[in-house]
This record gives sequence, C-alpha cells and structure tokens, in this order.
Amino acid sequence: MLTLVTGAGAKGQVGEAVARTLAARGHDVLIVARREADAVARAAELAAEGGGHEAHGYGCDLASDSDVGRLAARIREEHGDRLDALVNLAGGFALSGPLAESDPALLARMFEINVRTAYLTTRAFLPALRQARGSVVYFASDAVLEGSRATSIAAYVAAKSAVVALMRSVADEAAGDGVRANALAPGAIRTTANVAGMGDQVAYVERENVGEAVAWLCSPDSAAVTGQVIRLRPVTR
Repeated sequence: MLTLVTGAGAKGQVGEAVARTLAARGHDVLIVARREADAVARAAELAAEGGGHEAHGYGCDLASDSDVGRLAARIREEHGDRLDALVNLAGGFALSGPLAESDPALLARMFEINVRTAYLTTRAFLPALRQARGSVVYFASDAVLEGSRATSIAAYVAAKSAVVALMRSVADEAAGDGVRANALAPGAIRTTANVAGMGDQVAYVERENVGEAVAWLCSPDSAAVTGQVIRLRPVTR
C-alpha cells in the first residue's frame, strides 16, 4: 500500500508514530513536511528500521495551492497514479482566550493550517485515491464533540469542526468511486511538545494508539466505515 502522511516531519510528534505504525503494517510511506530536510530525515529513519517497506520525504507548503499541485505532480511522476491512503495530519493548536477578547487573525491562522491544508491536499490527491479506491483520514479533535470543554479555544474548535464537515463532504462525494473518508478526534496526545507545555501528569492519548487507529482506517478491515468521527481518549491503566 502507498500512503501519504502530512505533518510528519517533527521528531517526538504524532506524525512520526503514525508513519512508523503504517510502515510496520507494510505500507510504503510518503512523508510530507514543510521543510523537505525534516521529511527526508524521518523517511530515512523509517527505511533504516527495515521491514522491506519504502519511505520517501517531501517538502511542501500545504497551504499553497501551487505548492500542493507541484507535490502531487512530483509524486505522480515518481510513484504512479494510485494512492491507497491519505492521512491529513498537518495542523496546529492555539489558545484564543475569551472570545470577546480574541484576535481574529488567530481564527484565520487556525483555518489555514487545519482546514486549508486538508482541503488542498485532498483536492490534489483525490484522483489518485479514486484509482485505488482508497481511504482518507482527517484529524479533528475531542474538543469538537458533544460533552467536551471548549473554553478559550473558539478559533481552534471552529477550524476542527470545519475539518469534520470537509470529511463528511468527501465521504459523500467520493463514495461512488469506492473512496472512504473518516476523522479521528483525539484528546491531548502525548507528544514532545505537549509534555513540554502541559507536563507529564496529564491524561494523554498515546501516540501509538493514534497510529493503530489510523492504520485500521487505512486497512481493508474498515472497508464498511466511512463518514465517521471516531473519538480517541486516554487508555486508563
């Protein structure tokens, strides 16, 4: 299987674990990060772990239509017209504070890095996904779901809610071509950045659990699942 994972350039973050889990399941992984050097480094680490899979790294500004178009053309030239899975992990989080005091520029930023990136990447690679009757995985957030607290994160929640709406639109539009689309909605994930900012005593979703959920959604085992939001919560021990 050929799978493209965006937002997987940084060490210690969730994309690194997702790419590693997919590779362990036999996927050839295309890693995309803003800096090509980061993506190439992560790909080299995966390839060095063995297992017979291939890993390749690419740099791209996923908020740029022209950049994403060039990325799609390059991957098509190097890997063919089929893509089995697309994992839209690129994005980001920020506190906006009380709504009446918040900066509208942050809303624009949250939509740019969370929604625009997923929209442009899906748009560019949907033809290849149709060729393979593939799967698209989006990343929402536990904060957008009923019963969750969303205080002081209005911009982030609005953007991640839009990601869910995008997923449902893609699931509906592409169903006739055999393409599935789903979204994961994790709580805080144990990443290097989150632990540095919030400490080690928070109830985190483990990166490996996220990787397993992504791998399942990309696999034939979830062939009947589309248009769904799957909540990921910390595993209690």
